[in-house]
Amino acid sequence: MNSYITAIGTAVPAHCTSQSDIAHFMSQALQLDERDQRKLQVLYRQTRIAQRHSVLPDFGRKVGDFSFFPNTPDLEPFPTVGQRMQLYRREALPLALTAIRRCLDELKTTVEPTHLITVSCTGMYAPGLDIELIEALHWPTTTHRTAINFMGCYGAFNGLKTADAIVRANPEARVLVLCLELCTIHFQKKTDEDNLLSNALFADGAAAVLVEGHARPEGAFRMRSFYCDLLPEGRDEMGWIINDFGFEMTLTSEVPSVIQNGIGRLLSILLEKSGLLIEDIGLYALHPGGRKILEVIEQQLGLSSEDNRYAYEVLQQYGNMSSATVLFVLQKIWQEFRTTPTDSPSKTDHILSCAFGPGLTLESMILDVVPAEKMREAVEEYRVAVKN
Repeated sequence: MNSYITAIGTAVPAHCTSQSDIAHFMSQALQLDERDQRKLQVLYRQTRIAQRHSVLPDFGRKVGDFSFFPNTPDLEPFPTVGQRMQLYRREALPLALTAIRRCLDELKTTVEPTHLITVSCTGMYAPGLDIELIEALHWPTTTHRTAINFMGCYGAFNGLKTADAIVRANPEARVLVLCLELCTIHFQKKTDEDNLLSNALFADGAAAVLVEGHARPEGAFRMRSFYCDLLPEGRDEMGWIINDFGFEMTLTSEVPSVIQNGIGRLLSILLEKSGLLIEDIGLYALHPGGRKILEVIEQQLGLSSEDNRYAYEVLQQYGNMSSATVLFVLQKIWQEFRTTPTDSPSKTDHILSCAFGPGLTLESMILDVVPAEKMREAVEEYRVAVKN
């Protein structure tokens, strides 16, 4: 039995701020002198991010016009965890609904999911977002719900793996996976290297995918295989803790080096499990955790920036939205695939995807592109599996 991604939808908040304006906000909030302001501007330019979205308008405003942060030069009293979680609860539902509706609107028929999986590491409450979505979308109260929390940038993979297991066990299941992250509400007013880097990268966004036991006439991505590993030597290089004034990220400059040392072995095993060679891969959906991370993966795999173009496009347009980001990259491929489907099997039929997070965790998967021309075979396979 196979599982397929049959629809993808994404959404970002309305407030979009240029990277240079965010750098100015940070310089003022951190009360940097002229020399450190210039250094911060250089750091922000080096990210290859042009703009980022946030549920907060404050990052594009000046003191006196803030709606969430205090209108004081040093932003004191700084918002507490409780205040940030109230903001998350207010903003999460409408953004999630937009992503889900865009996902399901891709289908030519009305689809009501049997399962809902929510993924987030930037906010938690109960009754949670999953229940609010069931109520807002008028889905049955019997819809199966699973919450995957606090896994960071690789969380989407655990959502997809859970959906894959559900569909393989029950081919009639329809699983909606939602990744939603409001990273910017956890801005930390600190000047150490980790926080300066985190503040330069992270943004807000949501992505939804539908996973089913059969492909659809318009095409699909078949989930072929997954593989994950831990690199203990990177355990202290990336972390995410709840503190008194928000969720605090540890993201050191050593992360790209740790990934560089482990990515080759990880992907070799993934390819072996899949019965493929690296030459068989024609498309890449790499999590754009940052420019340096993308560059070290390219070096290890012998890729060009053109091979990695989808990740760079997402990084430039949106920044790092934690777990939702890799699904934005997949949607770039999805949109191209849906508008220009292939006529025959080729190496572009296979997508390699990976993401990274605390642990240091490496997650990877391979998807098979199933264009419309192959639908009859896939649909017949599904009918036989259901009958048996």
